[in-house]
Amino acid sequence: MTGIAVAASIPSPPSEWASFALGPVTIHAYALCILAGIILALILTQKRFVAFGGNADAVWDIAIWAIPFGIIGGRLYHVVSSPDAYFGPEGDLARIPQIWLGGLGIWGAIALGAVGAWIGARRAGVRLSAFADAAAPGVLLAQAVGRLGNWFNQELFGAPTTLPWGLEIDADNANFPLDQEPGTLFHPTFLYELLWNLAGVAILLLLARKLNLRGGRMFWLYAAYYTLGRVWIEALRIDDAEMVTLFGVTQRLNVWTSIAVFVVALAVLVYLAVKRRPAEAPSVYVPGREPKDAVGADVDSTGATDTGAKDTTATDGTAAADAAGAEPPTDRDDAGRSVSNASATGGHASDGAADARNERGNLSETNGS
Repeated sequence: MTGIAVAASIPSPPSEWASFALGPVTIHAYALCILAGIILALILTQKRFVAFGGNADAVWDIAIWAIPFGIIGGRLYHVVSSPDAYFGPEGDLARIPQIWLGGLGIWGAIALGAVGAWIGARRAGVRLSAFADAAAPGVLLAQAVGRLGNWFNQELFGAPTTLPWGLEIDADNANFPLDQEPGTLFHPTFLYELLWNLAGVAILLLLARKLNLRGGRMFWLYAAYYTLGRVWIEALRIDDAEMVTLFGVTQRLNVWTSIAVFVVALAVLVYLAVKRRPAEAPSVYVPGREPKDAVGADVDSTGATDTGAKDTTATDGTAAADAAGAEPPTDRDDAGRSVSNASATGGHASDGAADARNERGNLSETNGS
């Protein structure tokens, strides 16, 4: 019986896959992964925001502020947390804006992206907490897809390993550790985080069906979940990073940042659970900024509109009869004169009409007279 060969490692893509040319334009796989993650995040966020009772267009209005702010913030954080490549003895400042080469720090992206989202939310009249709750699973999804860019760039891998899912890195790649032998396998930390994030998306969406995760709860749950995984994944990485010593322990800056964010997120979740009871269906809009329909009517949560029109009271007393579905109390005879109808209760004509005819000399009225 012939044995079946089982792959004992994960190959990296050929270096030429990292980018390709379309005429004078160079397309980078890393950038495509980031773009794909953003698109998927927007689709999921829009679906959740509409389910909250919001307008789908508001998501795009906020995103045009949050996305560029997030990208800039992510790049700045990466530069600060891995300064040697830019400020070290062999560093190159010209690489700072070259985002397509890889390097986005999630904490800078979240921090500055939140500033952009706040600006967009204020302009759209949306509560920032409502948008953050709607966007949290989508952000985690974008992070998962974006990690594929690290695979194409053969970067941000972990320590050497003999596990069957070890990652192959080209020995001539600039990121290959100089102190390792060619053929050494490394922990595929990009894959660990990708799978961790995808599992988190599923968990958050399942919990959202069971629990009322509004008022910022979904966002802080996302932050706690992500940082919990980021601590152990980050500790496996061996790429250059800023090292910080706290309490006699030296670790990567991202490890300490993840621990700090996890503690804060957990504290906020406890506070929200104990001190603030969530509303059953809080509005996603700031009071007074609810959207208007085409004629300026306020749109309520059921989709009905209030046009603000006022009822007018008829001077001939017909309003009550119309509201009850009855015939108007007066009618016209063939000569165009007003005559009395029967009452809405089925009674006869008013005796006042007969008295009026008697006062005119008891002459009977005939048609055409």
